[in-house]
Amino acid sequence: MFAPRTRMFAGLLAAGLAATGVAAQDASVDNSDPTSLTPIGYAKSEAKAAARQASERAAESSGGRVIGGEVAADGAWPWQVALVVAGQQLRPDVQFCGGSIILDEWVLTAAHCVEDTDGQGNYAKTPPESFGIFLGSNRLRPGEGDIVPVQAIFIHPDYDRNQYDNDIALVKLARKPNTAYQTIQVPTAELGAQLDQPGVPSFVTGWGLINGQTRPEEMRQGAIQILPRDQCNGVMMEARAQGASRGFSEAVEIFGLNDNAAQEAWNALTSRAPLPLTENMLCSGTYEGGRTSCSGDSGGPLVVPMSDGSYVQAGVVSWGLVGSGGRGCNENALFSGYTKVSNYLPWLEQTIAAN
Repeated sequence: MFAPRTRMFAGLLAAGLAATGVAAQDASVDNSDPTSLTPIGYAKSEAKAAARQASERAAESSGGRVIGGEVAADGAWPWQVALVVAGQQLRPDVQFCGGSIILDEWVLTAAHCVEDTDGQGNYAKTPPESFGIFLGSNRLRPGEGDIVPVQAIFIHPDYDRNQYDNDIALVKLARKPNTAYQTIQVPTAELGAQLDQPGVPSFVTGWGLINGQTRPEEMRQGAIQILPRDQCNGVMMEARAQGASRGFSEAVEIFGLNDNAAQEAWNALTSRAPLPLTENMLCSGTYEGGRTSCSGDSGGPLVVPMSDGSYVQAGVVSWGLVGSGGRGCNENALFSGYTKVSNYLPWLEQTIAAN
């Protein structure tokens, strides 16, 4: 039963993949601007507000078609938080990442959400005073919820910003929130292995799952499922190989390699290429496409429903396929990459206990 869907999955992606690169889920769409290469840098700039206004005008002219989910009901997903730029009126433009509250004063998010750059290639943790944690409401609107100051940031020591491996971080709040909320359970290694199985239903939530990457006031939700990691890797590597083969063919001609030498060189090249999804990542999406977190917010939770009605956070939104021309996000992508939370339970416990 799964094999036909596997072939369809590969065929759809091969036919519709606009770009083979990956990018953080809330990275800038303008790589020429060094101040906007990080989520918070983009949110601080005027570019995000301008992009949102342009997207709203386009949505109005096209009927405002919503892609990637539906508006969440009031009070749904009460562990969801938003990272917002400090000192600005609450609105969608100042929200730059998502997260989840796992203890009264601790938020789980993506590592790339809480680091910034000086524009010269130097990265450092974002100053805690530069952003706050919004929670207690599904609407990014003045007077809603509570914005809690940040006390400290803890990025996983093995975070690899080039491959998005170990893309996980903790944010310690300066106080307990003064609003209604619930914490979300993180899985053990054993439960995590059970959740990391093809077909397991999951939900991704945030303020970004909308046409044109517009950030709406209302939180949105998307029902997706866990997909096979090796299958996602295979499809992505095949797509990358197709892109690389063009330049490789030119190199073969320039160096005058015969067929055997060219094949040997190609095998050596592809065997050394890192897999896009490591064992620290989950692949989740749909076979139909268009309902991944590719239009959502980095750092937000990927949750799985349990038989008792509760939820467990299986993943953290990390990266998605880039759009046409390497800009923005591929809204029709079949899947995105999520940090596998269960791999980090020891680090989470040690970090919280020590701080």
